[in-house]
Amino acid sequence: MSNVILAARQLHKTYRIGRREVEVLKGLDLEIMRGEVVVIVGASGAGKSTLLHLLGGLDRPTDGTILFDGTPLDNLDRTRWRNERVGFVFQSYNLLPELDALENVCVPAMVAGRSAAARGRELLAAVGLGDRWEHRPAELSGGEQQRVALARALMNRPSLLLADEPTGNLDDKTSETILDLLWQMRADTGATLVMVTHDQHVAKRGERVLEIVGGRIRQ
Repeated sequence: MSNVILAARQLHKTYRIGRREVEVLKGLDLEIMRGEVVVIVGASGAGKSTLLHLLGGLDRPTDGTILFDGTPLDNLDRTRWRNERVGFVFQSYNLLPELDALENVCVPAMVAGRSAAARGRELLAAVGLGDRWEHRPAELSGGEQQRVALARALMNRPSLLLADEPTGNLDDKTSETILDLLWQMRADTGATLVMVTHDQHVAKRGERVLEIVGGRIRQ
């Protein structure tokens, strides 16, 4: 088995805005090693989130190839792959407002047709919310909602964790707590972590920092 878990080959992404076409990624190449912690930085509009969404199969490139464990994403059942192998943590939390914390954490398992309440409670306890599992998102602070989102991302024991500005809506103290949890839980599971941030302080925590400039990774 190759030590490269995720790779992008000549990745292009163009958006149509009215009559204009805006090319965000321009032949980007990238390799992420198994178990690595990679932080992606770049100016606003450089394509950081675009790249992360492509790597996680949430969007498709205009041209180029993304490979997971050597297999092109186009050859995989993307929905099943995302649910079973990838965990997402977003800046906006993306919790379902009508579900309580435990139900939100268990959504990936329910999609896979499994009941996982016991694991959901275990994960909520691990992120410090063992006594808040019945609370809905509106009853939780931003930091608590992000803890729920982190627990949800880990529900199916993913081999790849993708985090898009996970502390962007949080104050400095809460941000540090969330980052500590993310790093600790990633270490406990051995998952590969790829995170996008605009915060240079956050970026310093990565084992490898990559910068997007001109639609490519700066060499």
